[in-house]
Amino acid sequence: MPDPAHSVAAIPPCMATMDVMPDGDRMTVTVWGELDLGSRRLLPDLHDILTLSGSGIDLRLDAVGFSDCSGLNMLLDLRLRALDEGKTVSVRSCGPAVERLLDLTGTRELFAAPDPHDDAVRPATDEPGPPTGDEGQDLRAEVTQLRRAMQTRPTIDLARGILMASFGLSPEGAWSVLVRTSQNTNTKLHHLARDLVGTVHGGTLPEPVQQQLAAAVASTAPRSEASACPATGPSPETSRDIT
Repeated sequence: MPDPAHSVAAIPPCMATMDVMPDGDRMTVTVWGELDLGSRRLLPDLHDILTLSGSGIDLRLDAVGFSDCSGLNMLLDLRLRALDEGKTVSVRSCGPAVERLLDLTGTRELFAAPDPHDDAVRPATDEPGPPTGDEGQDLRAEVTQLRRAMQTRPTIDLARGILMASFGLSPEGAWSVLVRTSQNTNTKLHHLARDLVGTVHGGTLPEPVQQQLAAAVASTAPRSEASACPATGPSPETSRDIT
């Protein structure tokens, strides 16, 4: 069994700080610094702040100068916790780093500010409660899928880079090759990307995947480059530079 103390020590120091200000039934949390793997150390405090709030947390991230997928995963964890408590987490404002990450990952709408008209149409005797039925299940599935996407994205990006360097493909062309091969072989995209990266270390792709990959490259890359596509995937010599 892993030593809990060792697990905590494995998380790098937190490079972000925050300030909390009550605002009616919500809490406004201002964060500055960097949202990376170390920012998970903020989660226990954020969970406490969420519990103390009446309806949720509003984040002001204007002073966050850097944010990566680990920081976004932290925000998604907080949002999932809020769903369990029948509350919301919104990003009221953010700087270029967070704005770009939200746009690239399509997660901006998950942190949209609550509609103020929702309270106006709710009877005064109603208490806010957790999402129920299909709505609650859909929201949780959405967050789970996005968290999985954040975890698999680096491998997919690396596989795209290998294809780009090996066959002279554009980023869009490499993405098309991955998607087409995934569809034609009924292989999950992140599994295909993992196997493709594995060829750098001497692995080989299954024969049906080799054929579909070669066909996808041939239909995407210039003829002179596509004809050089090896049956087992990009050569280790070509791909090693990417890693």
